[in-house]
Amino acid sequence: MAGHSKWANIRHKKEKTDAQKAKIFSKLGRELMVVAKMYGPDPEKNPKLRDVIAKAKANNMPMEKIMGFIKKAAGEIDTTGYEDITYEGYGPGGVAVIVEAMTNNRNRTAGEIRHIFDKNGGNLGQTGCVSWMFNKKGVIIIEKESFPDEDFVMEKALEYGAEDFSSENDVYEIITSPEDFSKVREGLEKDGFTFIRAQIEMIPQTTVKLSEEDAQKMRRLIDMLEDNDDVKEVYHNWEEE
Repeated sequence: MAGHSKWANIRHKKEKTDAQKAKIFSKLGRELMVVAKMYGPDPEKNPKLRDVIAKAKANNMPMEKIMGFIKKAAGEIDTTGYEDITYEGYGPGGVAVIVEAMTNNRNRTAGEIRHIFDKNGGNLGQTGCVSWMFNKKGVIIIEKESFPDEDFVMEKALEYGAEDFSSENDVYEIITSPEDFSKVREGLEKDGFTFIRAQIEMIPQTTVKLSEEDAQKMRRLIDMLEDNDDVKEVYHNWEEE
């Protein structure tokens, strides 16, 4: 289907997660704490928190650490002023880029994101300038090695309401509507499935290729954005080789 996420992009993120686990855990910890403080610490009554927990588990955060962050939310974080902000712009070669951030200082974060774009041959644009090129979808990635029966995995995914299922190299990719994401993920979890990625993402409808020079700039742009403490996710339509 048009707008599939690319495993090459996800694999890069997985490798970075392994190399920078402490930073990833720190960002996820803050997200867990803010969502628990704002909407309640009980996952059964807080679907937003359930989704962040699933995201943390897919990034190999131990459950005891996840629950520790949620408990800390009761008194150790001031959620005043925290908000989710989405930035849109263009990278080298006209690549469409969407940056999702969580910040308590909108001006600081906007300035930092703009500087990163400018420094790497891109430019920050207006809201809506590239989001029309993406579809918001739930994405669940399962390693084949853990669940080799492809027909069974596909049957279960579709049974719980997945829109699409594909087999990509060493993983299965399950696509859902944003509305059905939690239902599909929770159904698969109850059946014993584990995920290496499970979250709602912005998936490009079409992709672009870059020259070697622009590809190097694009990689630096992504790396610098992902290293920023306020950035949660970076999406783009660059087709990595």
